[in-house]
Amino acid sequence: MTPALETLQKQLKQLPGIGYRSAERIALHLLVEKPARLPELVAALEEAAKKVRRCAVCGNLSEEEYCPVCAEENRRTGQVCVVENVQDLAALERSGAYRGRYHVLHGKLSPIRSVAPEDLNLAPLLQRIGSGEITELILALSNDVEGEATCHYLTERLPQTGVKVTRIGFGLPSGGGVLYADAVTLKSSLDGRRSYS
Repeated sequence: MTPALETLQKQLKQLPGIGYRSAERIALHLLVEKPARLPELVAALEEAAKKVRRCAVCGNLSEEEYCPVCAEENRRTGQVCVVENVQDLAALERSGAYRGRYHVLHGKLSPIRSVAPEDLNLAPLLQRIGSGEITELILALSNDVEGEATCHYLTERLPQTGVKVTRIGFGLPSGGGVLYADAVTLKSSLDGRRSYS
């Protein structure tokens, strides 16, 4: 194996869901079987790195200051669904079950992984709540210890503004995440949300 191929495999292996064999297969596919695709892939990665950024309001990905969800005027503006990551937001959007706004935390609290409150996109959420624009906060975080800890942390720090706080839960298995749920399960989870206190 050449040093350049080994470096490429190491970089590919760092991507989520890619193990040693998958990294090897992708690297060889790009270099040997389909070398014409390599420049296109490199160009797409460079373009995305230059253009894609976080939405100024919710933390979703966008090429403009505001993401398409925040820019859409016919959304329920007072209802904000808090999700762990962009993939969860995309899963909820695909379900068609939710027509409010979002807030992406880009993670959840995890002392084991050294993820502290300052590592999450929490400050803008608290500012949104403090501004009075939010009437209901829907906590759509994973149904695991870290998700519950993040929900508890959020509710403990909410200003006394009368914001209704609900938590999805019905339909999602314990330890399961929003990303892997189907549209019917997500709709059931949103419809069956409960007060969180």
